[in-house]
Amino acid sequence: MSDWAGIAWLIVLLIGNAFFVGAEFAVISARRSQIEPLAEQGRRSAKTALWAMEHATLMLAMSQLGITICSLLILNVSEPAIHHLLEIPLALTGWSEQVVGTVAFVITLVLVSYLHVVFGEMVPKNLSFSVPDRAVLLLAPPLVFFARVFRPVIVALNATANGVLRLFGVEPKSEATSTYTLEEVQTIVRQSRREGVLDDASGTLTAAFEFTTKRVQDVAVPMSGLVSLPPDATPGDVERAVARHGFSRYVIRGQDGEPDGYVHLKDVIDLDDDEFDDPLPAKRVRRLVSIFRGTDLEDALATMRRLGTHVARAFDEQGATTGVVFLEDIIEELVGEVEDATRRS
Repeated sequence: MSDWAGIAWLIVLLIGNAFFVGAEFAVISARRSQIEPLAEQGRRSAKTALWAMEHATLMLAMSQLGITICSLLILNVSEPAIHHLLEIPLALTGWSEQVVGTVAFVITLVLVSYLHVVFGEMVPKNLSFSVPDRAVLLLAPPLVFFARVFRPVIVALNATANGVLRLFGVEPKSEATSTYTLEEVQTIVRQSRREGVLDDASGTLTAAFEFTTKRVQDVAVPMSGLVSLPPDATPGDVERAVARHGFSRYVIRGQDGEPDGYVHLKDVIDLDDDEFDDPLPAKRVRRLVSIFRGTDLEDALATMRRLGTHVARAFDEQGATTGVVFLEDIIEELVGEVEDATRRS
């Protein structure tokens, strides 16, 4: 092989090494939330990128195989060529042949190592970290192609690596982590607000984080502060309560003082005039679901939405009623104050 052919192979191998390094970090760094919309639009490179992210360990095995082969070949191919080219000017120094050979080897080793580390490793790594979504769309398709060509080899390598992990009690994962934990999102929002790139003037983001830590007991209205109606309440009583308090929903207490159900204003406005002084029809009183007071608000919200109810009874460890929770109050913890259309200002 001629000296210049060796230099050409050095460039090719550096590009190959850079490709595998960039692809490796792109698959790990890219976020599904950015790639999935493109895949849904039918973009083939995005679909391939998603497949690569879902089989991250296989992609890493392919990348490491490619990096190792390129790294081993770089010095073997380039050293003779660069060494021979350096011997010509070094021979003019008058040094002995052994000294010239040693100096040429050291310079070659330093030069090739520099090119390998900077252009074969650091540049593609930093590029993939800077624009991971664009990088994975560009680099994942050829990486997946190589992985399919060398599938038997990388499957064997991956299986061996996973076996070693299991020996140490670690369960291997095949998909790259592409979601943030709640604590990580809070940190990102906090930092973004501090840097002035995110404005949360309404407090909606802060409320969303706090929402996940609150429980039913934090928003339930205690029985002593509850505006309720007696068991023999009439539609007229409901209308008068609306006119006086401005709420659209009222809890109906039983003979024992416990909440038995609730009634909404719209449940009675269609009744005939001669029915307004009679007790509320049983079919007009909506049932109350019971939710433990220690239940997370997000779970309580999911339960009430699933059952289609706006009011629930909160109970303690002994089953005793501790208050009543309204769907409106739960939502207010998440998005801020919600105005009842009938509430008086």
